[in-house]
Amino acid sequence: MKLSRQDLEAFRGRTVPDLAGPGTLLLFVGINPGLMTAARQTHFCHPSNRFYPALRRAGLIDWDLDASTGLTDEQRSDLISAGIGITNLVPHATARASEVANHELTEGAGRLTETVVRLAPKVVAILGVTAYRTAFGRPEAVIGRQPTDLAGAELWVVPNPSGLNAHVTLDDMAGWMNTLAAAAGIGTPS
Repeated sequence: MKLSRQDLEAFRGRTVPDLAGPGTLLLFVGINPGLMTAARQTHFCHPSNRFYPALRRAGLIDWDLDASTGLTDEQRSDLISAGIGITNLVPHATARASEVANHELTEGAGRLTETVVRLAPKVVAILGVTAYRTAFGRPEAVIGRQPTDLAGAELWVVPNPSGLNAHVTLDDMAGWMNTLAAAAGIGTPS
């Protein structure tokens, strides 16, 4: 079902629950849910987002996301069974990540640390270097493995898969997904 801009505005401020299980090996961290994500209760659900296409191209999933409906229960189970989890730095939905205040990102770093302690993933991947720099007070940070871990997990910062991040290709994103999966010890489906 197609949602109008007015329909989507009704989801401003809503949250999307974390998608993670006790066997999470690789925890992806978005900035915050977009309105479409909140409407579909599916992380990275905007049709132009390359998160799921990159996972597929990397061989970590064997299905396509239908952005008009969001993840099915089976797809959620597939991700959790594969050891993949998803959360956000900031829990509430906005139309654009630029609407998130710096103090919210900083607070989100504390919440993320608590989540990492609880889930104990091997790898945490923050999707977006600018958000990471602000949230963790590391203005000089660059993409890639960070020099310090986060609550015992390898900490990586990778490009944001948003369609607005046009200089990063789907192949680039798939390459990052492969790197992160290897670091987390996640194999590809047979």
